[in-house]
Amino acid sequence: EQTWQNAEVDALYLLADAGVRVPEPYGCMDGVLLMELIIDINGDVAPRLGDVSMTDLEAIGHHAFVMQDVVRMLCAGVVHGDLSEFNVLLDEYGPVIIDLPQAVNAAANNNAKSMLERDVDNMTNYFGQFAPDLLETNFGKEIWQLFEDGSLRPDTVLTGEYEESEEAADVDAVMIQIQEAFKEEQERLERIRQANEDD
Repeated sequence: EQTWQNAEVDALYLLADAGVRVPEPYGCMDGVLLMELIIDINGDVAPRLGDVSMTDLEAIGHHAFVMQDVVRMLCAGVVHGDLSEFNVLLDEYGPVIIDLPQAVNAAANNNAKSMLERDVDNMTNYFGQFAPDLLETNFGKEIWQLFEDGSLRPDTVLTGEYEESEEAADVDAVMIQIQEAFKEEQERLERIRQANEDD
């Protein structure tokens, strides 16, 4: 439990510094995570996104806002891992992402790509109820491709478009490169062995 609390506190500080809209963390005291209370325009506790209905334009705007926060998170090296309409609050300024104990390191987790795509799909499917055109987009794959290419920035403007490569992998060429690298390594090791014998 303490590990999960520490992970959430660390993620909150990291993401707040990266410009992601998350509750401001105040720290852990006696096993209790203290953080900012997110309120609506009336001063009441802000509703979860899943408890709100919206217009087509509001859905498009909120979706764009969440996608930009997903980009900022990934630029900070974090994937939420459980992003849905139940882990986003809506205050008077827009969406606020919450519930981060399961957040993962994007570079260190083998499932980061599929987790990010699931997060994005969850949000797109939710907002797509109000703005069906969003269901035709492919933000998850676009974001991950930009990340893999090293061209993703916190202010990257997304299009929602992504084309799958139809080109088949050239397995023979890859195998030749592997064999050449193996041969070079064997030659290097042999040179080291001979140098050690000469000493």
